[in-house]
Amino acid sequence: MAKSLPCLLNRFRDVSCAAMLFFGATGSLMAQQQMEYLNRGVSATHSSNGVFVSWRLLGTDDAKTAFNVYKVTNGKEVKLNSKPLTKGTNFLDAKADKNKPNTYVVKALEGKKELPSKDSFTLKPGDVPYLSIPLKTPEGYAPGDASVGDLDGDGEYEIILHQTGKAHDNSHDGPTDDPIFQAYKLDGTLLWTINLGKNIREGAHYTQFMVYDLDGDGKAEIAMKTADGTKDGKGKVIGDASKDWRNEKGHILLGPEYLTVFDGLTGAEIHTVKYEVPRHPDTENPTQEQLKEIWGDGNGNRSDRFLAAVAYLDGKKPSLVMARGYYTRTAIAAYDFKDKKLSLRWLFDSDSSEENRKYRGQGNHNLSVTDVDNDGKDEIVYGAMTLDDNGKGLNSTGFGHGDALHVGDLDPTHPGIEIFDIQERFDDAGMHFRDGATGEVLWKKPSLSKADKGQGPGRGLALNIDPRYPGSECWATSAGMSGMFDCKGNRISETAPACNFGIYWDGDMLSEILNSTVIDKWDYINGKSNTIFDAANYDCVSNNGTKSTPVLSVDLFGDWREEVIYRTKDNNELRIFSTSIPTDHRLYTLMHNPQYRLSIAWQNVAYNQPPHASFYMDEKMPEVPKPNITIVKGK
Repeated sequence: MAKSLPCLLNRFRDVSCAAMLFFGATGSLMAQQQMEYLNRGVSATHSSNGVFVSWRLLGTDDAKTAFNVYKVTNGKEVKLNSKPLTKGTNFLDAKADKNKPNTYVVKALEGKKELPSKDSFTLKPGDVPYLSIPLKTPEGYAPGDASVGDLDGDGEYEIILHQTGKAHDNSHDGPTDDPIFQAYKLDGTLLWTINLGKNIREGAHYTQFMVYDLDGDGKAEIAMKTADGTKDGKGKVIGDASKDWRNEKGHILLGPEYLTVFDGLTGAEIHTVKYEVPRHPDTENPTQEQLKEIWGDGNGNRSDRFLAAVAYLDGKKPSLVMARGYYTRTAIAAYDFKDKKLSLRWLFDSDSSEENRKYRGQGNHNLSVTDVDNDGKDEIVYGAMTLDDNGKGLNSTGFGHGDALHVGDLDPTHPGIEIFDIQERFDDAGMHFRDGATGEVLWKKPSLSKADKGQGPGRGLALNIDPRYPGSECWATSAGMSGMFDCKGNRISETAPACNFGIYWDGDMLSEILNSTVIDKWDYINGKSNTIFDAANYDCVSNNGTKSTPVLSVDLFGDWREEVIYRTKDNNELRIFSTSIPTDHRLYTLMHNPQYRLSIAWQNVAYNQPPHASFYMDEKMPEVPKPNITIVKGK
């Protein structure tokens, strides 16, 4: 994000100066990014001492906007607060009767004038701390990763859910089930079902799905890789349904490959193009020898590793980014979606020139998107390398492939964006921390050698969990890399919490730890984790095997704290959990911070990573100014 020259000269010693530009407040280097219209996002959940009501401060609101909270009783609105609410955007209704429905309306004040509002939320009777979404799960399937988007333009998110059957990656043999996607409203209404068919392999490395308003009409689309036999939400078949391109091992190494944009509200195909980059430049049916020559193996383990994202490559409008490969060859294509048509914006290929060769083999099982060089346009952080907004290489460490990646203002004393990455290496760079704009490695830590029975770390995490040290604390899971490091690379603890996701849940500005169904608070004094919530107590389970991730973690509604979504054990329901802990801290909804919003779009990609905002948060941060965005509302 754009940061002023005085801030840079002071190397961010003046935290208030840094905070003034976290959302690009000056606008001097940033175009206004198109963002979706959101309503007030009123929500309510049962707590131990009443009903907790929460709502959004929008990116277009004045930071000091006051609010009134009303309960609808016998058709009349009864104000619950004695004075306008000017601190946190939450309220505890201690007199609520949990045995009856409770309907709440929140209204903003403009000066002393109260603005009308139709945004309301009705909490059903009972005492469960979640919103239930009943599912129509196909037999033999289970709810997998999800994303959110406003499919109908009403300011409320819908959930796009990947229903997952039998899955494999190409390092394993065997057929898979057809990948199935469904769209649900928050009341459980099923909008559509898309079946990608037998010619798309089911698994985390193949079924990336992007949900975003790609054409600026105020309604989100869905973009996915498709193939012969894909059936859209209206039942229309893409390609030739009679074709079966699976080989005797269940791998799909032949046949045409497509990229399709679907209508968010109906699931209908809008436009389909050939997928860039293809397996082979000259034929849809390459031999194993041809695949091996280009990618390094002949069974698709390297050629069929896909990533995807959405990025503001021009600083204003979102573009679709689809990628293939990261172990060896890396190919990344950017598309614009205008007038219901996809057009190729640029194509990057690590093997297309000698200059690009240093970007070969640097990708992770995940990626991130933000403006790392302060030019107002997004870059693609692709593991150990970064691609500029114009599709040309920006920088590369050469450290190679890794499994986890974290990007943001991880060190507020260092100018700009920082990147924390881990590598599957048996040498001096098991983890590293680098400058986003230049790729300069600020510090790195070794993993043990093979001779010492070491291994490259499989997970890494960077979160602000210890207020004694500025910036994010960093840790990884690997022999020889135990404990926790501050953002300067100094070991500050011999112990560390679980290494998975982070979430904002309680009332302070520190992150909590999200692992499997458990939310922990890190006790930095005693070096241990204390559990503050466990969704397993409500019949919920995590996803993705040992990865133990939620269906989605996201600032879905309510104030700036995040919701977490899990499936139930019987696979017939999603349960959305939201905090009921009061706070006086006030921030704009994280979904109006462009980097965070794009993080939600890519969270489902391969090895899921938690979302990060572009700005640093702690208890001492001053008021955060408005994000530099323009709102697009559906008609």
